[in-house]
Amino acid sequence: MDFQLTEEQRMLKQMVHDFAEREIRPHAAEWDANAEHLPDDCLKKMIELGLIGMTLPQEYGGQGQGALDAILAIEGLARVTILAAHPVFESSVGPVRVIDQFGSEELKRKYLPPASRGEMFFSVGMTEPEAGSALTDLTTRAVLDGDHYVVNGQKRFVTGGGVAEGYVVYVRLSEQKGARGIGGLIIEKGTPGFTFGKQEQFMGFRGTPSADLIFEHCRVPAENLVVKEGEFRKLMTAFDLERCGNATMCLGIAQGALEESMKYSQERKQFGKDICEFQAVQFMLADMALKVEASRLLIYRAAVNAGAGLPSVLESNLGKCFANEMVRDVTGLALQLHGGYGYSKEYPIERMFRDGWGWG
Repeated sequence: MDFQLTEEQRMLKQMVHDFAEREIRPHAAEWDANAEHLPDDCLKKMIELGLIGMTLPQEYGGQGQGALDAILAIEGLARVTILAAHPVFESSVGPVRVIDQFGSEELKRKYLPPASRGEMFFSVGMTEPEAGSALTDLTTRAVLDGDHYVVNGQKRFVTGGGVAEGYVVYVRLSEQKGARGIGGLIIEKGTPGFTFGKQEQFMGFRGTPSADLIFEHCRVPAENLVVKEGEFRKLMTAFDLERCGNATMCLGIAQGALEESMKYSQERKQFGKDICEFQAVQFMLADMALKVEASRLLIYRAAVNAGAGLPSVLESNLGKCFANEMVRDVTGLALQLHGGYGYSKEYPIERMFRDGWGWG
């Protein structure tokens, strides 16, 4: 088992780090305060650096890289702000991979090239008002009518809702109960009968769009069926890679909080010496570092074993479960270590704390 990154991966990490420090950090607090979306010029630079469509096949314009490469990029950006990490997340480990892994050749040629160029981002419509963790209780219905599906229903808490150009929507294709009747449709923004709810205002994730998807007799071409009825397992298998991306967002936030805490502890003085010299502070930093590194190993294992495909259900879920709890612990300790300054918007810790609690 090799725990070392390749030379190319080390170069990727350094490139992302330098970009984040130069182009992202000076604006992160302002974007959060104003709930701004990631500016187009910043996204353009990320496209030029090859950070969009990293895991999509080269034959469709992607970078053809492995899952770990995308995970490294997401982590490096999320340590400064998740707002910059989202485009990498959505174009490399998000719902577009459902199309990549299970879509027809026609769907791949239609959607993967613009996704690889950063011209089309995809979101996933899963959660409903009455179906969250119990996803097999979803009621959004798609009925085949000639060469179209007629879709009716509502999806909630859709990250990218209202802004993304395409949506992989989990729907019930028949009256069969549970998972058997569920499949997936690609529904484009602007399709008649497809509208959005109001933009959500969350404690964290400021600047990240989120809105309900509302379908009222929405007619979707039958060829946009990406996962057939009875193949619910495929949708969830593809979602396991997205779980790795979710976990990596947590890892990046926690790494950023750890770095800020180490820096602050060497600058802040109490009783005539740096607070990093106090054993209680050292214990806090050690606890934070331990949890961050444990999370990193779980996530990297899932990503490496996925290669260019999809991770195992067990490994991706272990990584996500641990990371979701870890980021809350680490950002909480970071806030405590900063004292009153941790509660101030003059420091990034309060933003990291808010964003860290958004994952689950």
